Amino acid sequence: MSILNIMWAGGTAFASVQKVHQQILSHADKSVSVHTWLLQGRAIRNDCLTEQPVEWDLSSARLKGRHLWKLLMPWMRARFQKALPEDLQVVLLDGIGVARVLLPVLKRLPHVRAVVIFHGTTRLRSVDKKLIAQFPASQLTLTAVSQTLAGTLECYLQRSVAVLRSAFDPAVFRAAALPREQARTRLGLSVSDSPVLGAVGRLVDGKGFACLLESFASVSADKPDARLVIIGEGRAREALEARIEQLGLQGRVSLPGHLPEAATLYRAFDWVAIPSSEEGLGLILQEAVMAGVPVLTSDLAVFREQLGDAGWYAPVDDPVAWGELMERAFATSCDAVVETQSRVLAPEQAWDDFKQTTERLFSCR
Repeated sequence: MSILNIMWAGGTAFASVQKVHQQILSHADKSVSVHTWLLQGRAIRNDCLTEQPVEWDLSSARLKGRHLWKLLMPWMRARFQKALPEDLQVVLLDGIGVARVLLPVLKRLPHVRAVVIFHGTTRLRSVDKKLIAQFPASQLTLTAVSQTLAGTLECYLQRSVAVLRSAFDPAVFRAAALPREQARTRLGLSVSDSPVLGAVGRLVDGKGFACLLESFASVSADKPDARLVIIGEGRAREALEARIEQLGLQGRVSLPGHLPEAATLYRAFDWVAIPSSEEGLGLILQEAVMAGVPVLTSDLAVFREQLGDAGWYAPVDDPVAWGELMERAFATSCDAVVETQSRVLAPEQAWDDFKQTTERLFSCR
């Protein structure tokens, strides 16, 4: 038996998606062969992949059938079908983009079960609904990484969507986390008790880091020893660096870039901020709380789903509200807050639920 894991692309921008897929695959039977395809780009050394993938290196225009590439779509799908393992039983598809390309191929293989994993909000088309409707539930399983996302998809697709709330083994994750002093040293921070606010994510507009800078600037005026660290890389780096200079935050805000060991560094922070405008789940929330660090988040349904009344929320893209939330956080003992957030998040139970759900994905029909 073989399992095929098909990803849209590799690289740091897709690190969280890779984490989810690898967590799912970790629950497959050890005797099963696992293969990975990357449709776009190349794998890099720090990708969260357990084996060397097949790199198709296809352009977005080709995969989406734009312009003249539409005429070659049947030929491309024939290549995919020819490359499938002979003993293939289950295929994991990374979101609707990959599903649009591969589901027509799998339609001809009724003995193969497809699992589409939705990681975040996406623009579904009427043709997507029609494509999915062609498959019986025995051949196609739809999953989403949160109840919030699953509910939205079910309303549009009129089809059951399983909740596969991504989770990590809490014991393993905590064991890998560096102590506070070591983590701060790794990030070039003072090991003193100066408050440090952390953030992790791609440097893109949807992550809300511009708002975070504005609010931090107002708070740090009265708390000059406070520091902000945003771990990640992306196309918004230049704009964020310019804003840091305009706000006079040099030396108080650092952008260390993408760090493959970021998941081990949370204890360098007193709080972690997640000011995203939208999220499918938000793995950073889980990672921070498991590491013993409380979180401040945007007031999104997906965050309330996980933290309920234990969450500390601010409206999306509201620097004034975020500044007030930061002031409260810096004046509050974080130990009691993270204890409450951890109890509500219940990472051990989430891990057990995740294991049971993923094991069902690989069980025989």
